[in-house]
Amino acid sequence: MSASYRFLLSTTLLAILCTGLHAEDWPQWQGPNRDGVSSETALSAKWPEAGPPIVWQINDLGDGYGAVSIVDGVIYLIVNQGLDNELVKALDATNGQTLWATRIGKVGNPDQKPSYPAARSTPTIDGEMAYVLGSDGDLVCLKAKSGEVVWQKNVRSEYDGKPGTWAYSESPLVDGNKVIVTPGGPEVGIVAVDKMTGKTIWEAKTPEMGAAAYASVQKITAAGKPQYVAFMANGLAGVSAEDGTFLWSYTRTKGIANMPTPVIDGEVVYSGGSRAGGGAVRLVAQQLGVLSEELYFDPKLPTAIGGAVKVGDYLYGCSNSTLMCVNFLTGKIAWQERISAAASILFADGRLYLHTEDGKVMMVAATPEKLDMISEFTLPDQPEGTGKEWAYPALANGKLYLRQHGTIWCYGMK
Repeated sequence: MSASYRFLLSTTLLAILCTGLHAEDWPQWQGPNRDGVSSETALSAKWPEAGPPIVWQINDLGDGYGAVSIVDGVIYLIVNQGLDNELVKALDATNGQTLWATRIGKVGNPDQKPSYPAARSTPTIDGEMAYVLGSDGDLVCLKAKSGEVVWQKNVRSEYDGKPGTWAYSESPLVDGNKVIVTPGGPEVGIVAVDKMTGKTIWEAKTPEMGAAAYASVQKITAAGKPQYVAFMANGLAGVSAEDGTFLWSYTRTKGIANMPTPVIDGEVVYSGGSRAGGGAVRLVAQQLGVLSEELYFDPKLPTAIGGAVKVGDYLYGCSNSTLMCVNFLTGKIAWQERISAAASILFADGRLYLHTEDGKVMMVAATPEKLDMISEFTLPDQPEGTGKEWAYPALANGKLYLRQHGTIWCYGMK
């Protein structure tokens, strides 16, 4: 067999093997659709005891609790170096090396002396631009390739914004020509700005909803209206996507820390507040606007900082260190089991991937029948003295990215 024929045969076999495989970028908070769900396939069905093969590990990037975004072979994240310097960084996804770093401001709320001060949010990549919200309220548009600032404004000073105790943690939503964030001010609860210029498009007053909390805005079309939903200090608020008109609220899930981003399917919205509980509402059209009709509320349902994902008819998430599966429309718990610690979570290829607060990584079958723990390992060489691990996992192009402050691990998943 000639060398050229062998090469042709090997490439043909590789093409056949690759048929049906699907990979994608992870361009924003909780992935392509902002729901913690990846469409990637052909991922490893089980891991060795030490975990999947590690591609690289990078340390000393800077502090921060935010997740990473990955687009076109570049990783984007927000870090802080001390309390005076908060930066956006871009890394080469093949080896983790820094491509550029741009300072956007300082760490938010230092005067309140909150616990766990650090950078908190995740960049949103849209075309050639990256959009970030710093913990002190600095909303910034940068060129994704170079880190050059295109425009910048501070939502705390410009809109009299009121962040929660632990500072701004939101990851911007880009929708068409708009960037949507939650200043949390008494007159401007939610704001839409032009993504190319930063100029205000509309300001939404959210009566009695309080300051910004720690979740990120979601978009929903319900009751015949495109809307933006924010989980604020006093609960859920919905405003018109067209002009910011206040439409509805739901305060039952108000907790001491409203952290998980709402889970949305059709006209149903689920939210969970710390030490309060989880609940769902259906948005129904009525003559005077939109009614948020409660479907259920239960103090035992998922409220953990790691959020929840919806797979089929079921919601998967944590309440403290209990992982549970819940019927999304009824709130009935299908199963609940203790794991080592609360976890952040994503779904791909029929399985749940968990990054726990105590530094473990778990692969769990997404089934309502029972907890089926497929594989589990502990992250190696974890940085000491950095506390709980709150950064959400990210999955892009066959690789799983996990972060703990200045350390990122990249694992091969195919």
